[in-house]
Amino acid sequence: MRIVITGASGQLGTDLCRLLALHTIIPKDLPGFDLTGPDVEDQLLDAAPDVIIHAGAYTDVDGAEREPERATAVNVMGTKRVAAAAARVGARLFYVSTDYVFDGARHVPYNEQDRPHPLNHYGMTKWLGEQAVLSSGAKALVIRTAWVYGQHGKNFVKSIMRAAQEQSVLRVVHDQQGCPTFAADLAQTIGLLIEQGAEGILHVTNRGQCTWHEFAEAIVQEMGLSVPVLPITTGEAGRLAKRPPYSVLSLDRLTSLGLVLPDWKAALKRFLHLQRLPLPASS
Repeated sequence: MRIVITGASGQLGTDLCRLLALHTIIPKDLPGFDLTGPDVEDQLLDAAPDVIIHAGAYTDVDGAEREPERATAVNVMGTKRVAAAAARVGARLFYVSTDYVFDGARHVPYNEQDRPHPLNHYGMTKWLGEQAVLSSGAKALVIRTAWVYGQHGKNFVKSIMRAAQEQSVLRVVHDQQGCPTFAADLAQTIGLLIEQGAEGILHVTNRGQCTWHEFAEAIVQEMGLSVPVLPITTGEAGRLAKRPPYSVLSLDRLTSLGLVLPDWKAALKRFLHLQRLPLPASS
């Protein structure tokens, strides 16, 4: 099977390339593949893929408030180009979206039928991207995930690990609740979904939920450190973009497909173990 992966050198893309290596992988990423460029469709048509996994995105939530035009160009217009190419070439399309399409006004997990209402520009661009995918005519599955971390690139877990080794006290937001997701588990699940025919929208995260503060406490504890982790409010954190106070995603549809990801605490343990091991040398 020929699989195009956009954002192939990113956090999720790297794991996708590794875990799907038995297929013919066509990686696409900057600088040669720019979602804002005019040749996106031509590049994808030339690749003649059976599957396109669109993981490439503008993911800086606060940055999207500072440069909304750039975020829109990548996440909306770029996604429209990818979706149009998928429809033209007849490829199945998997689009990676986010829990930030929701406003967090409720206190029970969001399911796939709940109407999005983004609080920030990043969430809005991803929702518009979802709509572009679902209206493109391509055989498509929108995969909403949340709080992703992995071995490659920057993420919350790595930031806390570094801070716990350098600082005497950590201060982490306690009034946002969501679902941490290990990129390797997400990538493996996408690989399994390729073998299925699911379409529409699907929520995929590790099981369980926590606050950022509880997440940070678990990281520090698993590292065997005793650095205090103090709770602060979202307001005290002073971030530019608004975040949903509650963005837990329901996994009922995922379970109905026979797919179950590990609990987030078990996934975190595996990640921290892998972080202690040397990464394989790149060829």
